[in-house]
Amino acid sequence: MGLPGAGKTTLANAIAPRLNAVVFNADEIRANINRDLGFSEPDRIEHARRMGWLCDQVVKTGGFAIADFVCPTPETRAAFLQGGEAFVVWLNRIDHGRYEDTNRLFIPPNSPNTEVEPAGTPEFWAERIVAELRPIFHSRKPTALLVGRYQPFHNGHKALMVEALKRVGQVCIGVRDTSGTDEKNPFSFEYVKARIEHALREYEGRFIVIPIPNITNIFYGRDIGYSVERIDLPSSVESISATSIRSALGV
Repeated sequence: MGLPGAGKTTLANAIAPRLNAVVFNADEIRANINRDLGFSEPDRIEHARRMGWLCDQVVKTGGFAIADFVCPTPETRAAFLQGGEAFVVWLNRIDHGRYEDTNRLFIPPNSPNTEVEPAGTPEFWAERIVAELRPIFHSRKPTALLVGRYQPFHNGHKALMVEALKRVGQVCIGVRDTSGTDEKNPFSFEYVKARIEHALREYEGRFIVIPIPNITNIFYGRDIGYSVERIDLPSSVESISATSIRSALGV
């Protein structure tokens, strides 16, 4: 977001291939979907709402969406965010745009995730933004360990992993080597890993999936240096049964 001429489209086009993102450019949207809207304040709010809705449809599939538009007021930003939060990039590179009505209307955002300053190339800022949106797993950062068979991986497992991500920041998912040992373990490690990676794709860079031996016991002594904690999820989530899912799959 930012004034016309601040470089929003150039930056959006630099970020998009790095995230494999869909870009919704304001001018293109106005030329097609929003042809019925002008530039009055009510129309700008409706324009922002529709831009947000379009982005939401992409995000629901696990993809990245970039909205490239002025979004000049708190009201337009609230309309854009009706479907959920967003990572806000404010291009604060110019004091005045080419349209005086937009200049008068524009109110700087309170707390953008990134404020793009005049210095620095689009590639510099694109890399900086992508590093926040798609971090790289760092083995020395605090990490939660989750151990399981995941036969098969289901939404209960996902909810547990997401909660661990919220609490610690990144997660190591250890998949026990139980494939083919009995009828309760029909899926290979590669299958399980693919399902987990697909389900957690929005958290890419914050988790790894590794094969581990068939761990059946965990022992520890004094002063182990880490906590062992149970995460209690809602009963509707904890009641999800892998046995029932295997039966429905016919395995």
